[in-house]
Amino acid sequence: MPEQDRDHGDDALVERLEVIEEQPLAARADAYAQLHAELSDRLEGADVRRDG
Repeated sequence: MPEQDRDHGDDALVERLEVIEEQPLAARADAYAQLHAELSDRLEGADVRRDG
């Protein structure tokens, strides 16, 4: 991944985390769970593409 794309991805993640942190606790928990699932899927998909 080019460095510029990585930097944009980092910025997007930070912005998303800031939005999550502004939410009430219950909503925050759900948002973090969703983010965790998305990141896990992305990481697992990267492993499949490399191996396959």
